Amino acid sequence: MTVPVLDIHKILKKLPHRYPILLVDRVLEIERGVRIKALKNVTINEPFFMGHFPARPVMPGVLMLEALAQTAALLSFESQGTEPGDDTVVYFVGIDGARFKRPVEPGDQLILEATIERVKAGIHKYKTRASVDGETAVEAELMCTMRKIN
Repeated sequence: MTVPVLDIHKILKKLPHRYPILLVDRVLEIERGVRIKALKNVTINEPFFMGHFPARPVMPGVLMLEALAQTAALLSFESQGTEPGDDTVVYFVGIDGARFKRPVEPGDQLILEATIERVKAGIHKYKTRASVDGETAVEAELMCTMRKIN
């Protein structure tokens, strides 16, 4: 069994998200300034499965992208060596080339990966991929920015 680099308690300190929108359960690997690998356990208890779809539950693609964005945000905070405060958030600013390759169902372990492509003018661009059992479920380029809020 792999010991997590960040367990759920550390993730809760770094991300403002809470149930039901917190979509990262643990960080498995991190190379500051380069890449991250995290895990989302997909369970039948997820509230979205009641309506998506009752006869054949499938995780919505937009939530897979959100899980990847949260993973990328964790990489940003770790790479910059900053602790987020109540006055700092990471916002999505763009998604390019999103491609959905396979459905994600209850019981799957979604492996979330993000690699920093570049950082320019406060915009972080990531190459991301989510997979189940080594098979790509979704891939996309995500852009995020970190902002102070009042």
